[in-house]
Amino acid sequence: MKSSDHLQTMAITYQEICQGETPWVSLGNFMNAWFGYATDKRLQLVTDPISLPASLNIDTQRWAAFCAASVEWLSERYGILCPTWVHNPSYNLTEPWFDSPGAYKPEVRARLIQKTPEPFTRRNIFCGNRMFANKYELVEQLRLRRRSA
Repeated sequence: MKSSDHLQTMAITYQEICQGETPWVSLGNFMNAWFGYATDKRLQLVTDPISLPASLNIDTQRWAAFCAASVEWLSERYGILCPTWVHNPSYNLTEPWFDSPGAYKPEVRARLIQKTPEPFTRRNIFCGNRMFANKYELVEQLRLRRRSA
């Protein structure tokens, strides 16, 4: 777990991805901050723009688009002012990206197209709607259901 004086911002997350960290490890660290230990600092987590590397390749381009879409989606969902940097056209993919096991199957692609939130589809990313399942909210929902039962 990160210390409370270190914020795992999206800018840091993307920088780590570009430096070779497994994307879902860095994004998981960001999500721990967003949903767990820095909920009172959410605006700080997304304010700084990501920096595209000089040697942009298909992977770093895809993850840049994913990070921008994530910030837009999370900002909308949690009532945080969405930073303007996410609207940079550099964060749009020219080719569709289906980031899911089995995405070669037509039925999986159809589900991803249907279920993916708009900030992602607008950028040509198709990943479904479960990538930011909030375990903290799920636990609270289960607790409330048990109380009302």
